[in-house]
Parts: sequence; C-alpha cells; structure tokens
Amino acid sequence: MKGLYCRAAGSDAEPKFVIQETSLPEVLGSHQVRVQVKACGLSPLDLKVLKSHTVYFHCCVCLFFPAVGPKVSFFQPEDEVCVCVFCFPVQKPEKLSSVCVAAALRDGLCAYTALHTHARMAAGQTVLVLDGASCFGLMCIQLASYHGAKVLTTSHSPQKHTFLEQLRPSVGPSRVIQVYNGSSDLLPLVLEETGGLGVDIVIDSGVRLQEDKEPEETKLLPHKHDIISVLGVGGHWVTSQQELQLDPPDCRLLHLKSASVSFLNPEVWTASSAQQGRYLHILKDIVEKMSAGVLRPQPEEAVPLYEATVAMETVQRHQKKKAVVQL
Repeated sequence: MKGLYCRAAGSDAEPKFVIQETSLPEVLGSHQVRVQVKACGLSPLDLKVLKSHTVYFHCCVCLFFPAVGPKVSFFQPEDEVCVCVFCFPVQKPEKLSSVCVAAALRDGLCAYTALHTHARMAAGQTVLVLDGASCFGLMCIQLASYHGAKVLTTSHSPQKHTFLEQLRPSVGPSRVIQVYNGSSDLLPLVLEETGGLGVDIVIDSGVRLQEDKEPEETKLLPHKHDIISVLGVGGHWVTSQQELQLDPPDCRLLHLKSASVSFLNPEVWTASSAQQGRYLHILKDIVEKMSAGVLRPQPEEAVPLYEATVAMETVQRHQKKKAVVQL
C-alpha cells in the first residue's frame, strides 16, 4: 500500500513529503478494520504544535472498509465513511462524492467550531464573516444563515464580489463589503448596517497587526483595531491569527465593550477524549447538512496520487490553501 509521508527536517528547513510503500498484516485483529482510501484532503501541517502537543492533525479522508474484525459492531464491510482523523469515522451519505466530502469536511468543522463552540451563535444575531468567498468563509455564511443570523461579509476581488452577490438572497449575506479597492469603508458600512451598534460575532481568516510594512498577501486583511471597533457590546471575535498581539489600548477597548477573543484551532478537538462525543456529533451533522444541500461547498478539483507530493508541498508553503487527492 502506498502512503504520503512527511519527513520533518530541522527547525528552519521545510519538511519533505514522499510517497512510500507500506505493508499491512494479512490477518485483522478482533477490533480492527481494513480501509481503502478513496479521496483525501490535504491541509498545512503545523509542526510546532505537533511537537509540543499530543494531537492528531485533521486529514479529511473518505474511505470504505473492505473487511472488519469480528468484534467491530458500528460498521460493516463495504461501508463508506468519512473521517478527519482515523480515530473518529462517521457514515458518509451515498449521494455525496468522496472528493466533495474530503475537500469540505475540514472547513465545515472550522465553521462549526468558530460559530457554535466559540461564539455561541444564536438566531437574530449579526455575524461578520471576513473573506466570505473563501472555502471556510462560505461555510460560515451558509451555517450562520441557516441558523437565522444576519450575515455581513467582505470580498477581496471583483470576481469574489460577484460570486457572493449571486448567493443572495437564499443563503447569501445581507451585504457584501468591498475591501479590494483601496478604501477602508469596513467600519462605517458595518455600523450603518447595525444601526451603530456593531456586530455580535466576527470571524476572520487572519488580520494585519501593523498599519505599515505589511507583506503584499496580507494587505486585504483587516487591521486588528478595525475588528475590535466593529464589535458590539458583549461581542465575540474568533480569530485564525496565531501570533495575534493586542496592545493595551486594544485590550482597553475590548474591556469597555465586555467583548472577548477566541483562537480558532480545529486540531484541539483530538486533544481531549472527553470531547469525542461532541466531535463525532459535529462531523455527522456536517455531512448530513451537505447531503441535504444546506451546506454547499465550493467544488475542488482532485489530483492523482502521483501528484500528491507536489500538491502537499504547495499547500505547506501556503501557496494554496488546500488540495484533494483522489485514489
């Protein structure tokens, strides 16, 4: 059996990815299953977290069981399942393709974690999703709209703006704010939409920490002060920025609004066995909503196994957010 492996180098060197042959035992144990992978989603590995914490990184996989051990009761031979890590499989609906689930399951998990686990979203609240045309942003928009929240979002290009406008009014945002034209209209437009009160929840995909000397790829990201400014009283900010630094004036403003900040790290679900039941419930709900058409992810083109190393290296260097390998 062939597999994609990561060879971690030194602290400064980039990891290498290789395809290697592995051998499997012929006889299954009583509680073991034999799997055959049909599609696998690739996302960047945070090797620092992997070295410092006992967590399993999410690798979204669709597979089926050619054989199961005699004491395996939850699944039968030929069952198709989808997993984020191999310890937590859930049944895959027949109408969903393996490539679709492998591409979207991680983004769905991030959206659930941000909106439900961290922000405690409720119907009638106002949610600001930054970069709504991204795979993660699209999942957040659809999930928030389904639960009765008013959704505002930003667009990073004319093409993305058109795409988000076409989602309205069924599952799309109430307003799409352009941030690619060099203007900084985010704060006044959000306050206009909320009657000057601000939003209840902000979901970002990264922020700018300084006003100047920012790299080209982050110039469309909102500044941290802008995000704090658009929060309403008791608001909640869920951030993907690992190295977020809040200065005393930022903390003072958050304190005055009684607002809070949470860090989005979907890997943490596997760090505690006490969370296994909730984690499986979330995964099951994601695939059921995808099957029912409530969550409609962006289609992802799959690559064959022999291109997996190149695809993973591209993802690891953040030149592409994710990739899907079809076997």
